[in-house]
Amino acid sequence: MSQSIGKTALAYARVWHLVDANQRVLGRMSSGIAQTLMGKHKPIYDPASDCGDYVVVINAKSVKVTGAKAQDKLYRHHSGYPGGLKEISYDKLMEKDSDAIIRKAVSGMLPKNRLRDPRLGRLFIFEGAEHPYEQNIVKRYDELGRETKLDPTKLDA
Repeated sequence: MSQSIGKTALAYARVWHLVDANQRVLGRMSSGIAQTLMGKHKPIYDPASDCGDYVVVINAKSVKVTGAKAQDKLYRHHSGYPGGLKEISYDKLMEKDSDAIIRKAVSGMLPKNRLRDPRLGRLFIFEGAEHPYEQNIVKRYDELGRETKLDPTKLDA
């Protein structure tokens, strides 16, 4: 007879995290977001189950990269036809669609399996500081990447 209770619905409850991308380094921030989306911070983590949380990223316009990546980094995709290689630089993509940069970085850090798309579906990226999920946020990340739990008694004030 087993003594374990099993993985209950309470253990799989999804928490909302807020990440402020203002002057944060893209790679370090994206790796933390990927771990939160996978659920690696939870004691019930299993690579084959989807137990990750929701992540809301604000101020995506002001994310930074180190070194000369802002001028040198290229994003490539291919149409499938001969001569169909398309390239866009980091600077131009930041002007055109700043949330695509964070989404591509996080996507590259997630495992390449059937759980990748549902995990990316729980990532919400906004260019400014306003977002419609303010009531859902339970944890915030400071500039060092440490999470801060919000006191529910102070939310009403």
